Amino acid sequence: MNLQQNKPTFESTLKSRDTEEFLDIHFYRPVGYRLALFFNRLDVTPNQVTIASIFIGIAAGVCFAFSSFGINLLGVFLLIWANIYDSVDGQLARMTGRKTELGRILDGACGDFWFLSIYVALIFRLWPVWNFWILLLALAAGYFHSKQSAMADYYRNIYLLFLKGKNGSEWDNSSDLRGKYAAISWKKQPWVKLFEKAYIIYTEGQERWSPCLQRMRKMINGDISGGFRDGFLKKTFPLLKYTNMLSFNLRVIVLFICVLSGFPWIYFIFELTVLNSMLLYMVRKHETICKEYVEH
Repeated sequence: MNLQQNKPTFESTLKSRDTEEFLDIHFYRPVGYRLALFFNRLDVTPNQVTIASIFIGIAAGVCFAFSSFGINLLGVFLLIWANIYDSVDGQLARMTGRKTELGRILDGACGDFWFLSIYVALIFRLWPVWNFWILLLALAAGYFHSKQSAMADYYRNIYLLFLKGKNGSEWDNSSDLRGKYAAISWKKQPWVKLFEKAYIIYTEGQERWSPCLQRMRKMINGDISGGFRDGFLKKTFPLLKYTNMLSFNLRVIVLFICVLSGFPWIYFIFELTVLNSMLLYMVRKHETICKEYVEH
């Protein structure tokens, strides 16, 4: 009876329903919740789940290097499995309170490892026909993929900050991160130091794409009052659909269709056209909202 009463609820393992996609709420999060309960009983840490997710996602990418429908289908299954684990690590961290800076960095880098593997695999697969051109196409798509994912993550965490406060958000700024970086010893924690440096570079890139937001951050100086908070949430809520579409589910659905149909190069075109259009609109709209507050 006590165990049942103390069992964390499904809702307690979510960041926010506002920021979740349909597939997340109805598939990834429910499955992730049950696995998080299971892993918690085994005393598995969120970081261990994240590392497992990285390796499974890399294996999925390798499967896309082949033209075999069966092997490609295995890659689809593995990538879904990797994303389930990527859901589990966050739910397990919120369930147990085992939240660490390294965990946040690893979780953010998880998808990068997956898609690096996928990009290399698709280059290998298409090279005999496309030669050097597929490398150029993949590099361009990969660059903008990183910007799409980074800004989607950034805006989602800004929304969560206003919705749930600092404890419910992972919105970081480079100045605070540099202070943490200086306190880490290369001798005692070389890998943590290295990941922290990479995370600083990642965060600085997000900040360069959002100058009006950075001005608004300095203006409010952490003071998120009721009226300002409610107004900002109302204005930015419509943009959450773009943060979701630029994250994972939409892009991998298109990836699966392109790979399984035998036209994987179309995925790169999709990233460069459709997803980039969403990115530019989302950034411009968000910056316009922030500018209104700065100039008010």
